Amino acid sequence: MENEEENRSRILLTRFKPAEFKLLDSRFKKTRFRKLSEYIRSVLLEKPITVTYRDKSMDEVLEELILLRKELNAIGNNLNQAVRNINSAHGHADTRLWVNLLGVINGKLEPSIIQIKDQMNKYADIWSQKL
Repeated sequence: MENEEENRSRILLTRFKPAEFKLLDSRFKKTRFRKLSEYIRSVLLEKPITVTYRDKSMDEVLEELILLRKELNAIGNNLNQAVRNINSAHGHADTRLWVNLLGVINGKLEPSIIQIKDQMNKYADIWSQKL
């Protein structure tokens, strides 16, 4: 008997104007609910609703951080390849060539690291102002 009461067997059909449905749907999308029916049931039964908030102003920051991470990964890969080749050429005539190449990579690496640090400091300042 208890199991029968837990099943949802009653259907409530409700019609909305397009503007009403759009408003309801936009509110639903801001919540944690996966189904519109769950959201509507919670609203009608006055249950607590958790609304998620997304700071869209930080989207640019997130995109920039993703690009910076990709840049750091590329730099790290290049550096690892150079060091691996230097280690494998130890004692060969190519060693001097790879050491020179590592110096060139380091010369290109330094400005990128400075730029990344400057960007990170800028974003840290932005975040600290929001707190």
